[in-house]
Amino acid sequence: MNEGEIFLNELLAEAEAKEEQQTEAYYDLLLMQISELQEKIAHNFAEAEKEVKIINDWALNKNHALQTKVEWLELKLEYYIRERKEKTIDLAHGVLKCHKKPDKVEISDMQLFLANASSELLTIVPEQVKPDLSKIKQYTKTHPVPKGVTLVPGVEEFSYKLNKRKEEDYVGENTETGTAA
Repeated sequence: MNEGEIFLNELLAEAEAKEEQQTEAYYDLLLMQISELQEKIAHNFAEAEKEVKIINDWALNKNHALQTKVEWLELKLEYYIRERKEKTIDLAHGVLKCHKKPDKVEISDMQLFLANASSELLTIVPEQVKPDLSKIKQYTKTHPVPKGVTLVPGVEEFSYKLNKRKEEDYVGENTETGTAA
């Protein structure tokens, strides 16, 4: 090889080495960009979580005030039905009810109850003995409450039911108020 060819080969080798360095730098730059983009994604999720928390706190605050108002209105409804001394009042937007719940028995001391209970107050399942609450409740109506049993008397409870309006029933329906001139 002559001197010109050697010079050209050296020049070509240098150019290839620089190109290899630039290629590695380019791909390293791509890695850096991916890292930055992933950090931005993580930041966006963190910001979104903060915003969701702010919105949820706002909704809880707003709904607490509304729930307080609902409870106040429910008390007014309960007072109204109790004042009228009626069991049920059917209104256009719902039904008010004031009915006594049935008595309920609870076994407060199982060992004491089983030691003193007669067979009529028990349901015997093979290898298992357990109190029959409905039989005990019937028994307490005519006999004293057995030992180990607590009778929780039923209390009168107020409830109401809203009549739900279906939106499709009202679509296209014109309602007029007032009189024509």
